[in-house]
Amino acid sequence: MLIQAFLDYLEYEKKYSKHTILAYKTDLVEFKDFCDVQFDQDDIENIHYNQIRTWIVDLVNRGVVNRSVNRKVSSLKSFYKFLQKINEIEVNPLAKHKALKIKKKIQTPFDENEIEQVIKGMSNDLDFESVRNRLIVELLYSTGIRRTELINIKEKDIDCNKGVIKVLGKRNKERFVMLLPSVKNTLVKYLALKKEYEIEGVEELLVTKKGVKIYETLVYRIINLYFSRVSSKVKKSPHILRHAFATHLLNNGASLNSVKELLGHSSLASTQVYTHNSLEQIKKVYNKAHPRESK
Repeated sequence: MLIQAFLDYLEYEKKYSKHTILAYKTDLVEFKDFCDVQFDQDDIENIHYNQIRTWIVDLVNRGVVNRSVNRKVSSLKSFYKFLQKINEIEVNPLAKHKALKIKKKIQTPFDENEIEQVIKGMSNDLDFESVRNRLIVELLYSTGIRRTELINIKEKDIDCNKGVIKVLGKRNKERFVMLLPSVKNTLVKYLALKKEYEIEGVEELLVTKKGVKIYETLVYRIINLYFSRVSSKVKKSPHILRHAFATHLLNNGASLNSVKELLGHSSLASTQVYTHNSLEQIKKVYNKAHPRESK
């Protein structure tokens, strides 16, 4: 069966995870069952776009959200690309399909006061984990780096004299981020504690007390723990600190192009998602300061 051949291709050639492969299989079987019932056709290799469109309409009518519909259709599109690859079909029936529009969720970043409260609250704790956690918060907020970029920073990537850190971004793209003097101070304290605890022979900057490289869920737990004490925002994650970094820079006059470079984005389109909250700030300033507002 061609579906199984496709799943084998995903597993052995594309090296996809079992969870991902199961998701593809579920989507394809669901479409196959729909065609069997709706069109009395279980051969989904030879299908027309109008039949796929009928399935899409049925999904929407059943209350499946657009994001999930797009994912299911994406699974189907990948399947037909595979059939083209092995010369089973000449034309992908989804070649010209346009994904359903998805309403973007506006994520609310931490405000400057919340971040100040967290950092101030961490300043009196001088044990290894507390200083490390403070460094994590300060690095994420002051540089806007991604969680994976933070985790993979090595000690050799830091140049304290120049006040910069080299980070490895998406698609192995290197860039340099700036170290604020206050963050540099925390970094120096942390490195001293790392030496005091005899955590040696580990090339990564951020580690546990046992000398093990920190991991994504640990970073998330740290951010969630400290910001839950000062913020009522629904989402409290490392990405919200990245969001805050970009928003606060834009609010204080930084250009979109500058923020783009600092975030390591390849295009302005990626950076523009951070402009919503800065525009809201501008509106507030405008409404408060405009002469007509006082009349």
